[in-house]
Amino acid sequence: MKKMFRSIPCLAIALGLALVFASAAEAQDRRMSPRGEAATQVGGSFDADGRYQDGSWVVVTYGRPILRGRDLFGSGAEYGQSFLRGAPLWRVGADQSTRFMTEADLMFGGERLPAGEYSVFAELTEDEWTLIFSNWGAKETFQEENPDALWGAYGYTPDRDLLRTTMDVSTIMMSADQLSISFMDMTQEGGVFTIRWDDQVATVPFQVAR
Repeated sequence: MKKMFRSIPCLAIALGLALVFASAAEAQDRRMSPRGEAATQVGGSFDADGRYQDGSWVVVTYGRPILRGRDLFGSGAEYGQSFLRGAPLWRVGADQSTRFMTEADLMFGGERLPAGEYSVFAELTEDEWTLIFSNWGAKETFQEENPDALWGAYGYTPDRDLLRTTMDVSTIMMSADQLSISFMDMTQEGGVFTIRWDDQVATVPFQVAR
């Protein structure tokens, strides 16, 4: 009986060490740019019982790079060039191409974006950003052989662009360490699509198409 009780602390120590090593291994396997999602619903309403119905999803999936102390955007002709790494424009994220899915037709800057799923890119200047919705597909890995899909923005050409719209860009006092995409000032009719990273915030309003 005494041997059994003596073995319990040893077992607890062994389990604790196993958890420590498992946590360390998990940390080592963590993506340098974790995946993120921004989602909202538009066009629906609440019934008399408080249930939301007939809403359409709008969902963005993207890689969320971390600043890690970099002077990221720069200025002048070099603005926004440091993280392109040879790509012709920004994938609005990291790793896989950023994807934008909408179940409803939307309006950006007076132009209609039909319901569907698109890759999203951006051309960056200090004065404004150009947000691009493209029919390029997204590769699952860099090595994937698919002539109709891209990894990030590498190999991008504008021939599959569906819609381009201008985003207002501003510099704010606080720096965001990790890229975030969000929907702001939302109503059932639309809202503001927002990209924030470092001290830069870019916005463009959108509405449900009628």
